[in-house]
Amino acid sequence: MKQSKVVGLTGSIATGKSAASNIIKSLGYDLIDADKIAREIINDEDIIKNIKENFGEDIYINNNLNREKLGKIIFEDSEKRKILNEITHPKIYSKIKAYIIEGKSEIIFLDIPLLIETLSDIEKYDLHLDEIWLIYVNRETQIKRLMERDNIDYDYALEKVSSQMSVEDKLSYADVVIDNSLTKEDLEEKIKKELSNFKRR
Repeated sequence: MKQSKVVGLTGSIATGKSAASNIIKSLGYDLIDADKIAREIINDEDIIKNIKENFGEDIYINNNLNREKLGKIIFEDSEKRKILNEITHPKIYSKIKAYIIEGKSEIIFLDIPLLIETLSDIEKYDLHLDEIWLIYVNRETQIKRLMERDNIDYDYALEKVSSQMSVEDKLSYADVVIDNSLTKEDLEEKIKKELSNFKRR
C-alpha cells in the first residue's frame, strides 16, 4: 500500500485553522488533532503522576486536571512549560506516528497549533512532514476576529496575539500559505485548489 503524504497544518490564534480543519475533514481526508491527543493523554496514570510531582497534587481535582491553573503556570513560566512538554510530548508524538501509520487517506493532515514553534520536537521525535500549510490573516484581522470570538477588548486581544510568535514570522516556514481574509466558502475553494496542486507535485 502506498504511504500517505503528511501535511502539517498550522496558523495562529484567530486565523481560522479550526475552520480549515473542518473543511479538510468534510472533504474526506484524515486529520490528526494534536490538541485532542494532548487532552486524552493528560488522564493517563503515568502522566497524572508526573504532573502532580512537578506541579503539585492540587493541579488535579478528583483526577480531573485544572487546565486553567496549569495554563496560567506554563504561560508565566517557560521552564515549567518545558517540563510539561517533556512529560507529555513523547506520548503525544508516539500516538501521532501511530495514527499516521493507520491513516487511510492519500494525504493525512496533522493539526498542530504551535507547529512552527515546535519544529525541533518534530525532528526530535522523527516525524516527517511533506509540507507545512499555514492559514493566514493579517494582524489587524486576527485581533478583530479574536475580539469578536472571545468577546474581549482590543488591548486584551493584542496582548494575546503578541504573546505568540507572529503569524508574519511564520510565513517563511510555510510551503503553502492560505489567506483566510474572506469567507468560509472562499477558504474552502482555496483549500480544494491547494489539494489539487499538492497531488500534482
